[in-house]
Amino acid sequence: QVRLVESGGGLVQAGDSLRLSCSASGGTFSWSTMGWFRQAPGKEREFVAGVSRNGGNTYYADSVKGRFTISRDNAKNTVTLQMNSLKPEDTAVYYCALGRAYISRDARDFGSWGQGTQVTVSS
Repeated sequence: QVRLVESGGGLVQAGDSLRLSCSASGGTFSWSTMGWFRQAPGKEREFVAGVSRNGGNTYYADSVKGRFTISRDNAKNTVTLQMNSLKPEDTAVYYCALGRAYISRDARDFGSWGQGTQVTVSS
């Protein structure tokens, strides 16, 4: 069973940057796509960004495209989300998730989840 642990959340002002990290242990990290999702209060969990198994392909929600960058290091079993030009609407709990061999934006295709890290962006 894969264990995912996120870190790097916090309280920032609009326009600032944050870097989220996710560390994986106990499973086949390099065999799986990885993704970041987020959930704001009163809203459903939504896809943010994903990365293919070898890191060669990345894909983003339209709302974060051009501002967020996802990357992975299979040697270290980590995936990161660099978030720039943060907006108040980016405020949410961010979750790291382990996916299948194929890329997907559907949360049902991600079988292991971290506990989440809070990101709060003030205006």
